[in-house]
Amino acid sequence: MNRPITTLFMLMSVDGKISTGTTDALDFDQDFPHISGLSEGLHQYYEIEQTTDLWSLNSGKVQAKIGVNTRSMPNKGPVSFVMIDNHHLNEQGIRYFCALSKEFVLITTNNNHPAFMVHESNLHIIFQDELHLVSALEILKRDFGCDYLTIQSGGTLNSLFLKEKLFDYIDIVVAPVLVGGKDTPTMIDGKSLFSTDELNQLGILQLQECNLLDNSYIRLRYRVIN
Repeated sequence: MNRPITTLFMLMSVDGKISTGTTDALDFDQDFPHISGLSEGLHQYYEIEQTTDLWSLNSGKVQAKIGVNTRSMPNKGPVSFVMIDNHHLNEQGIRYFCALSKEFVLITTNNNHPAFMVHESNLHIIFQDELHLVSALEILKRDFGCDYLTIQSGGTLNSLFLKEKLFDYIDIVVAPVLVGGKDTPTMIDGKSLFSTDELNQLGILQLQECNLLDNSYIRLRYRVIN
């Protein structure tokens, strides 16, 4: 394979939501720690997260939402981060990920992105006229030695990976809660299917592992059959 083996790793509710609401002020990471019945088992998701691949792909929108643009500089870790972003990360956010990452790769279609003003030895920019996930993943493997990649982005970007058939595995931690709300983000958002001719875009999954965690949390791992 000329691209990394990918795993979508997400925390979601039983009804498939990945946020507690539609606004940036509402977020699992911010809200679950304060909700009795959810806070007790939440640590398991973060502990599993620490065992995922040493390359992690995120979206600038999600990272800006959780506040990286205003955070102080972190200690460097062993994980290399890939960020898809056009305008959500500012210069502080870019420097944050340079400080945190072993290697930091930004994928953007914005030739005026603040990252072009940052000069760090571990910052690499993949500029594309239009976002092309297949070629971006091929560059990650060929130029940076990224063989395995964990994807932790939002529902809209996840839908692009799904339609390009770029998921190999799905690794989900299900929290014991129903969120509801038709406009609340789900694990796969994006454009809905409109006809039976589009059914080949469906992701067919083969269950590999099912683990009952503490406090009614569940972990499900699937192989995607393309």
